[in-house]
Amino acid sequence: MPERTDWEERAKGILRAEMARKGTTYAQLIDLLAEKGIEDNERNLRNKVSRGKFTAGFLLQCLSALGCTSLQLLE
Repeated sequence: MPERTDWEERAKGILRAEMARKGTTYAQLIDLLAEKGIEDNERNLRNKVSRGKFTAGFLLQCLSALGCTSLQLLE
């Protein structure tokens, strides 16, 4: 079974890849999250993503703010 950190790395990679695909910066993602009523700041966001320590709910909030409507997970 994969280690917890492996799953955290995958979650971080998914979020970063979607941001890159959309051409979205951390500052822009903060604005997009704010439009959905989710308040944070760029420094905290960068730290969360860098560590890969965030909840599934937070990942879904970010993906929704980015306009992601589907996600394909590959092994």
